[in-house]
Amino acid sequence: MTLDRVSVVVTTRNEARNIGNCLESVKAQGYPAELVEIIVVDNASTDDTQAIARRYTDKVFDKGPERSAQRNFGFAQATGDVLVFLDADMILSASVLERSVAMLRQGYDALYIPEIVLGRGFFPTVRRFERSFYDATVIDCVRAFTRRAFDQAGGFDESLTGPEDWDFDKRMRASARVGLLSTYDFDRVDAYVRSLPGTPRAGAGLGPETPRAGAAKAPAQDSGPELAARLAGYEALSRDDRPLLFHNEAAFDLWRYLTKKTYYGGSFEAYIAKWPAGDADIRRQFGAFYRFFGVFLENGRWRRLLSHPRLTFGMYFLRFLVGLSYLLDKLKR
Repeated sequence: MTLDRVSVVVTTRNEARNIGNCLESVKAQGYPAELVEIIVVDNASTDDTQAIARRYTDKVFDKGPERSAQRNFGFAQATGDVLVFLDADMILSASVLERSVAMLRQGYDALYIPEIVLGRGFFPTVRRFERSFYDATVIDCVRAFTRRAFDQAGGFDESLTGPEDWDFDKRMRASARVGLLSTYDFDRVDAYVRSLPGTPRAGAGLGPETPRAGAAKAPAQDSGPELAARLAGYEALSRDDRPLLFHNEAAFDLWRYLTKKTYYGGSFEAYIAKWPAGDADIRRQFGAFYRFFGVFLENGRWRRLLSHPRLTFGMYFLRFLVGLSYLLDKLKR
């Protein structure tokens, strides 16, 4: 049986701290290396992002102004039958590509990949808890798909920044058969992430501790290759064969997080206007009931809320701050 060629598109901007871990995990995939194409689309980075990326692939490009344009450009360069897109601060466990190709061959056109937020501080743990409710919901977005499905959906809307994932996912679900690559046990994965020596508390980066004043400056990548290896090898090390995607939010900063969410909110009205009034997905994505209750209660997920009251409180506090920041910004405009 002829195996499919896989193209992995990674978008970057000043991601020298993360890009090495991301590409290391792609290189560590169990899928045949000669069938994996890595494409990095940078956006005028002023750090060592491009130099580090070139250690892993000669397909490093510069394109702006935002992620949608970068992704579309990357997929235009891609030669694969299967397409995957990642952010630079994401790390794949070792069987993601192999299992994705296998599932797509079973008749699926696009796949959601379970996403695990990294970090041991309170807010990274809260974010990991929150994200565990979103897999394969209207808050999520497919990340692996066939070339045919991508072309049929029409790619990413380059006029949107923030909700472009939701917009792309809506069009993909309307024209393709979508599925979830795997499920996982939150407590088991949470314990594994907390055990990682290279995953510090919020406010610190991955890898070694921040040097004292006067000490030699750490390399720009601060890659901690052992961390990439531990996450890429999650399935073997944890004896859990579920393929996962890890998202590095270890250096979580509350103000920066809220600022980013507010910035993305600037395209919400344009996104909503694209779709018919009363659209069911739009109602869920922006409706207070679904965002604060429905998505956390459906499919028996409410049991997880009861099992983790402290994280549940933190999650609702964070959701409240995000909503408040968006409303205040909207009043200013």
